[in-house]
Amino acid sequence: MARGEHSPACARRWREQAESRQWTPWQTAQAIHGCCGVSLLKAHRLARGWSAREAVRELEELCERQGLGEARASIDLLNAWENHRARPRPQTIELLARLYRANAVRLGLAGDYAEDGADGAKVVVVAGGEARTLHETAGRGDDDTERRALFHHALLGSRFAMSGRLMAEVERARQDLDRTLAVSSVTEEQLDRLDEQVVRYRREYITSAPLPMLYRLTLELSDVRTLVAARQPAMFQRRLLNATVMLALLSADALMKLGDTRQAHAWYGTARTASDDMGDLRLRALVRAQEAMLPYYYGDLTETVRLAREARMLAGNAPSSPAALGAAAEARALARMGEHKAARVALAEAEQIFARMPPEGHDHLAFRFSERRLQFYRIGTLIELGEEVDWAPGPSGPYTIDPVLILLDQAAHRVRGGQEEEGCRLAEKALLQVPPEHRTSIVVDRARALLSVIRPGLRKAPAVRRLADLLAGASSAGS
Repeated sequence: MARGEHSPACARRWREQAESRQWTPWQTAQAIHGCCGVSLLKAHRLARGWSAREAVRELEELCERQGLGEARASIDLLNAWENHRARPRPQTIELLARLYRANAVRLGLAGDYAEDGADGAKVVVVAGGEARTLHETAGRGDDDTERRALFHHALLGSRFAMSGRLMAEVERARQDLDRTLAVSSVTEEQLDRLDEQVVRYRREYITSAPLPMLYRLTLELSDVRTLVAARQPAMFQRRLLNATVMLALLSADALMKLGDTRQAHAWYGTARTASDDMGDLRLRALVRAQEAMLPYYYGDLTETVRLAREARMLAGNAPSSPAALGAAAEARALARMGEHKAARVALAEAEQIFARMPPEGHDHLAFRFSERRLQFYRIGTLIELGEEVDWAPGPSGPYTIDPVLILLDQAAHRVRGGQEEEGCRLAEKALLQVPPEHRTSIVVDRARALLSVIRPGLRKAPAVRRLADLLAGASSAGS
């Protein structure tokens, strides 16, 4: 592994995601190349999960099978080609293109140098057919411009699809921001506009589909990184760090809904870095309380409890959204763990904190613990406690995912209680309420998990079969 490259585990996670999202090998290679710091040639090999020895063997077998002559490759030569220490001969490039079902450009092995413009700057055609000066190629100075163009183009589409390159750019945006936070601080003139933008994103996020919102957030974060790059007075630094925390939290939550737990965890880490740098205890508490939902849906419930309690400790005694959310998240996780008495205590504490909270303005804002959010956590906790909840969605309005998650909680409780057909009917009802752009992993995977525990003797029951058919035809917003 060359210096600066990610470990093989990172490429393995991309392959797992590629399999679940049904990406092509080229999309997978783009994601690995963009994230892991490896050459395009090496990314093609990692996208297939081959070791260098296996790649050489595959090349030799290809040559023998198709009568192409001797491969004349070795592990040492392949490593040299992949790490730009040597360049394969034209005949070998042709063989590698056959092996990876690509072309020389996509392998990163097509270089076309020419004079460009009056200044005589050398230009090289790199992967993807883009022309850059040698200075730009060495310094990657146009990364933000290319990234912005990429996401603008994606947002102009009528349908949103999760591609390997786009998701790799989301990851690179976070890495760039992390590096900038480590060495820089803030600027001034655009802070008022940025504050307004963040509030608008928090308002729109509640009803927006996660994938297009993620792309918009990535565009905004490119602007934030530019602002952070210049050292400014502490007062401006705090405002910019606050915006960074909010945008990173929104990105993490969107990725959680999309089922990309690795990137979601990393973005929560970026939010922690910014909030810890800012030093605001309430903001630090908010980050922990929001992050607690990731292990609740995808991981270890004990981690949810730990993060929720850490959030409450940081929030202190004053009633606030982070304190109330921390208590509510703890109650919900404890109830699912079977610790019913402790769950009731935590839920009562969440309700008491909320009752003491001063008015915080507009309720329909992401990360604000409103009456609606309290109701969502209360119902979820009571369902896990085994209580019958007389609940129906409120009046129609902008779509939110909360009613669907509540229905799925009720469905799972029915199935665990032996009412499999009723549980499947509820799950079917929940899925039919989800618009295609909101049909992400956080919804579909929970319904599939419910279906997986149906007793074999009931697999052919009408309600069970209808749910199975619905899931077979379901396509998440990220696929």
